[in-house]
Amino acid sequence: METIVGIDLGTTNSEVACIIDGKAEILTDRDNGIMPSCVGLDAAGGIIVGTEARNQMIVAPDRTVSSVKRRMGDKTPIPLGNETYQPQEISAFILKALKNRAEKALGHPVSRAVITVPAYFNDGQRQATREAGQIAGLEVVRIINEPTAAALAYENRSGDTARVLVYDLGGGTFDVSIVRIENGVVEVMASTGDNQLGGDDFDQKLADHLAARIRSEHDADVRVDPAAMHRLKRAAESAKIALSSQPYTMIEEDHIAESKSGPVHLSMELSRAEFEDIIEADLNRTMDAVGKALKDAQALPSVIDRIILVGGSTRIPMVARLLEEKIGITPHGEIDPDLCVALGASLQAGREMGKDDAGVLIDVTPYSFGTSVLDEMDGAMLPYRFIPVIKRNTKLPASRSEAFYTVYEGQEAVEIKIFQGEDTDCRNNICIGTYMFDLSGLPAGSPVTLRLDLDINGILNIEAVEKPTGNTIKAVIDNAFSRLDDEAIADSEQRINRLFDDRDDGASGTDAYAENGGMPSETAGLIRRAQDALDKAPPEDSDEIINLIEDIRDAAGAGRMADLKELSNELEDILFYLD
Repeated sequence: METIVGIDLGTTNSEVACIIDGKAEILTDRDNGIMPSCVGLDAAGGIIVGTEARNQMIVAPDRTVSSVKRRMGDKTPIPLGNETYQPQEISAFILKALKNRAEKALGHPVSRAVITVPAYFNDGQRQATREAGQIAGLEVVRIINEPTAAALAYENRSGDTARVLVYDLGGGTFDVSIVRIENGVVEVMASTGDNQLGGDDFDQKLADHLAARIRSEHDADVRVDPAAMHRLKRAAESAKIALSSQPYTMIEEDHIAESKSGPVHLSMELSRAEFEDIIEADLNRTMDAVGKALKDAQALPSVIDRIILVGGSTRIPMVARLLEEKIGITPHGEIDPDLCVALGASLQAGREMGKDDAGVLIDVTPYSFGTSVLDEMDGAMLPYRFIPVIKRNTKLPASRSEAFYTVYEGQEAVEIKIFQGEDTDCRNNICIGTYMFDLSGLPAGSPVTLRLDLDINGILNIEAVEKPTGNTIKAVIDNAFSRLDDEAIADSEQRINRLFDDRDDGASGTDAYAENGGMPSETAGLIRRAQDALDKAPPEDSDEIINLIEDIRDAAGAGRMADLKELSNELEDILFYLD
């Protein structure tokens, strides 16, 4: 039977997935399953899609389009260079690129797809999505709602009825649905949302905050410069991502503007608390929508069995915190929130092909890991309160950090205990490590950050930093949890080997790999761009470009795909700045 793929056509990123050997898998390109939903024209006027288009957004905003999903169903043409396109056509470029990716990954033509849309998309928006698929050469066998797809990825196979709250906060759209799952049937009981609310808005608010700061401190208005604002928005997005796993981040942009006194350089530290203040009103709006969905479904928070997080913006820690406060249970995040919709779409595609849906293989931490802090009880300060840093069911590998604060004036040391467990009283959890951290006698309330890095092999790396001084302590705990069983390890090894074999042996449905000396066509194209750039590059850059080209060819010839990706990214960065 002809293959049907599942596609998540997202505002910020898009993915394609398929059932392979009974398992739902994201189809990758250059070891990357996530493709930015950006379309552009290169300097020669050719269409570029994905990372290359996203990278030129700052220097060529007039030749680049992003967030087209917000405009689906709108009849207003979109300018791209000297031409204009309908939203369906821009989306079709993205779908065409995903179609090509699937064909390379699967080794044969692909012409049928299940495509997802937000549950609250109207008929016009759904029809526009179907048309985009047709323009891309795809028969859209079915359009399904994103919360339905996400629920499929998490489907309850015990046969018991489950009521699930799907909270989908992506780059440009927000959707919350109450879903009932029973015997393989997924029913949306209620849904609401906002097609103009998402991570793009958070980035814009933070960029506006940065622009206001530049205006206040340097009397320079960057808002009149589109390229400068794109740089600020890109910096804001990077800061948002960093603050999802750490309490502070630095934002630095050189020559962001010109003032009367000369060039303006932005350099500032942003805390997670400051960022949360900026977006608090928006997140509160989403909580209002959660209440509305519950009311529409005639359901109390207590009947919800599970909360599913969908969309990259759900990585913001405040989202899970607010949901837990409102519903009373911890949200699930075992499957990457950027990927679960595409995985669910592929499961539906499998059903359309008459295949039995199979479980999605995932690796998660079965325990929470954290530390103990002082907590006041009956007038006494007791060191028994457990604060999780990496929470149970977090997808591996995982890296998280939190800020803690000294209690006493001139405190000279702190005992850091690492616990494994779920109880709020650390005495009921398992202590897996104790470390003394010498401090510098700073005032009470001085921040100390604690970072936990847990890899897929159960090795927990610990780093504590006295923030005002940079004083650091590091430690490693082996076997923080039991290793995977032999069968799971063997399955993972076979799956990884199969992916690499498909890339190396040219079995991609085209002769592109053979023609390019064993390299993906995108890598070969990158090398051609680099060779064209040698004439205009400074001598030091030319030498580095030549060395990187040779290293990339060596990595491709040896089948070292991880090295190939890293080296290609380095070369891409150099070309970006040369452009």
